[in-house]
Amino acid sequence: MNSEPASTLRIAADVRLGRGVQVFAFVNLYGCEIGDDSKIGTFVEIQRGARVGRRCKISSHTFICEGVTIEDEVFVGHGVMFTNDLYPRAANPDGRLQTPADWKCLPTLVCRGAAIGSGATLLCGITVGAGAIIGAGSMVTKDVPPGATVVGNPARVRPAAPPLPLYADSTA
Repeated sequence: MNSEPASTLRIAADVRLGRGVQVFAFVNLYGCEIGDDSKIGTFVEIQRGARVGRRCKISSHTFICEGVTIEDEVFVGHGVMFTNDLYPRAANPDGRLQTPADWKCLPTLVCRGAAIGSGATLLCGITVGAGAIIGAGSMVTKDVPPGATVVGNPARVRPAAPPLPLYADSTA
């Protein structure tokens, strides 16, 4: 782990850090698991019950909540937000503040080798397939097929680009 000043790190005793994990300044980790050789950027929060696999890169200003599982070799860009409740409320109809018993955490799975662009938001209860790419700023509301590229709000599968033309050698 990095030798950041202890005053800039909030890593609870119940966090499971793998070998070679790098954690940068101003992070908040509690009750989560981080796999070997992963990097956790500045201003990241990872909540209880979240899991980050091996050789992942979690960029700065990202929020990973309870219920999120990120498999190995996933890239998460800057400022990515995950959710875990489709109908969040602070209080019940009778005015009492909600407790954990009042809501259901919907899990999200990001499969191996996926890449999530900066500023994307992922609603809960979805699966991002292996090797998929989520474009920067996208709002992901549905499952993303393996190997697909999705962009937009709501995110939609982008058709595969046609192959680029070959250019003649300019020296001829």
